[in-house]
Amino acid sequence: MKNILCFGEILWDAFGDEKIAGGAPMNVARHLVQQHMNVLFASRVGRDASGDGLVDFLKANGLFSDLIQLDEKLPTCEVTVELDKNGIATYIIPEPVSWDNILTETALTKAAGKASAIVYGSLACREAKTKDTLLNLLQETTALKIFDVNLRAPHYTLSTIETLVAGADVIKMNEDEAALLIGGSNSHIKEKIIEFQKKYHPKTICVTRGEHGAIAWHDYEFYEHPGCPVSVVDTVGAGDAFLAAFVSGLLKNEPMQQLIEKACYVGAFVAGHRGANPVYDESLLAKF
Repeated sequence: MKNILCFGEILWDAFGDEKIAGGAPMNVARHLVQQHMNVLFASRVGRDASGDGLVDFLKANGLFSDLIQLDEKLPTCEVTVELDKNGIATYIIPEPVSWDNILTETALTKAAGKASAIVYGSLACREAKTKDTLLNLLQETTALKIFDVNLRAPHYTLSTIETLVAGADVIKMNEDEAALLIGGSNSHIKEKIIEFQKKYHPKTICVTRGEHGAIAWHDYEFYEHPGCPVSVVDTVGAGDAFLAAFVSGLLKNEPMQQLIEKACYVGAFVAGHRGANPVYDESLLAKF
């Protein structure tokens, strides 16, 4: 089975008094496990009670390994999550935290060398240490490089995002991120995607459109799905679930139209439940 390495942040999402383990790369890893893929997760936690809790959580979910580094000085990350009346989440993210200091260790280098795909985002690259570690890994591996843009203002610079985009084979972003990266012209989204592809040359581009589904460009063709009606509880993790389904389909060489339909269904399922990682109803996956 192909190995997928998910690289980046792990943290506690605080919803008032309730704390739930989160972080986009970790959420993607958990969804990939639910979709029966072989996954490794690389991050860094502090040597504190919050870090111990995350280590226990990873062990319970089959995601703990020597790729989880321990930081002696920087704390484990705890994020405040605020939901609006429509369940749309905003995040208050402290810094610096332990995953700002992911280092190039032997275990990580070996894992990247054996991976068929590496999934990474922008947030963990806000500081030089982790960004340099990731860029070094991407230069040394032949794995499929999958960039989840996942912008969290003010924790990014356009120069860093452009560097990460330029090194990616597959790029997933939402409509707001696409507007920022592709440009604010009045041209149709398909024309914008074509311009973007000509500039950065990724193999695959996917833009998620919330309740309106998603559109993907792959092998010089477009594929679309209008989205799935769902009563939204919160949007936390819905994009991560979508990406996991998209990645698993790519690695299984599933037809792109089927793949994007599955990703939209899984993303909608998560949006209809509390938190980023609800347990799947197996009938959901059985459809595909």
